[in-house]
Amino acid sequence: MATLGGIIAGKAIALGLVLLACWVAGGESRGPIFGAIRAVRHGLVGTGATVFDVTNYGAKADGKTDNALAFIKAWNAACHSNGPAKLVIPTGTFLSGPVVFQGPCEGSNPITIEVQGNIIASTDISEYSEDGWFWFEMIDGLVLKGGIFDGQGQTAWQYNDCKHNSGCQHLPVSLKFNKVKNTIVDGVTSLNSKGFHFSLTFSQNFTGVNLNISAPGNSPNTDGIRLSSSDRINISSSFIATGDDCIGIIQGATNVTITQITCGPGHGISIGSLGKYPEEKDVIGVHVRNATLTNTTNGVRIKTYPGARQLHASDIIFEDIVLNNVKNPIIIDQNYGSHKVIKPSSVKVSDVHFKNIRGTTISDLAVLLSCSSSNPCDQVELSDINLSYAGTPLRNKNMTSSCMNTKPTFSGTQNPPACQ
Repeated sequence: MATLGGIIAGKAIALGLVLLACWVAGGESRGPIFGAIRAVRHGLVGTGATVFDVTNYGAKADGKTDNALAFIKAWNAACHSNGPAKLVIPTGTFLSGPVVFQGPCEGSNPITIEVQGNIIASTDISEYSEDGWFWFEMIDGLVLKGGIFDGQGQTAWQYNDCKHNSGCQHLPVSLKFNKVKNTIVDGVTSLNSKGFHFSLTFSQNFTGVNLNISAPGNSPNTDGIRLSSSDRINISSSFIATGDDCIGIIQGATNVTITQITCGPGHGISIGSLGKYPEEKDVIGVHVRNATLTNTTNGVRIKTYPGARQLHASDIIFEDIVLNNVKNPIIIDQNYGSHKVIKPSSVKVSDVHFKNIRGTTISDLAVLLSCSSSNPCDQVELSDINLSYAGTPLRNKNMTSSCMNTKPTFSGTQNPPACQ
């Protein structure tokens, strides 16, 4: 089988030309959006804005013309126009290779992108010399509304060898946000991403609402939302079905709020993995509430690698969670990715709360808190945990909890029984 790197290498110049078309000098980034969420919900964003229809820049909704350059031309016109601007991708099916929407923009913010139709990704992975399909970069004030982004990942998943190759090249992310501020993504559907569906890095004040994210349970590394090095992130009222973590909260993520999420299939909602790479930053302030997970490998999870990387994961709350047929409902795993502990994890996990978690599990070991022997978990609380064995109530007597290198506090209902 051809490797992804070998296929891509011969065509890197093509994307370089696209990126060159996108690069336009801009002014200083603007300040925060005041009342932006309310404006989106009431349809006020874009009112009185100049509309930039991609079809006026050569885009064709025929499902076979590559519209990447037309999209970029329309973006550059909107981004560098005077006054409010809205880029519109109308109804129809638009094929596109990799696209970069790059700021800073000159008009008043936010700039709006409204997708009314379907966008399907090119299936020639040699076009993707970088790890993204749609990139949004260096924009202060962005609203992305509606539309379907179909990554057509089923044509590329065969090239994913990350399960057997630690140095693998990841397949392209469908929607990649890098160095954006004051962003709202509302009502977007992402289907069959080649790699991650959403990636968020080095960004602040990001809201994702009413998202519909879907890929088969056996699709490799199709994380729903993966975020790192970002602050003030809010994800709510969304459906996520993937072949990996529904939401992965990686190093450097702070002040993250996740509410009203439906997850499954997938690997659950995870903090980590942490502690694998140098210069990772702390994860502080992650609150997950009112989520339902069905037929997932894990429920709510914190995972760190063994080794000497020192950082903290703290102020973490998993609350009001419903689990249906979940394999590992509640888990802290500080020996992730290793069958033998060579050096205990140096990641410090503390101030963690599992509260009002209920439902069914397919595992006898329903609660596993496996913390580091050199850096035990502190201030771990389990309150009102009520799980039953899926399909076989008599097996409840065999359900157990295991706590290593931590002394959690227990209150309220505890089923399985608390650790001794």
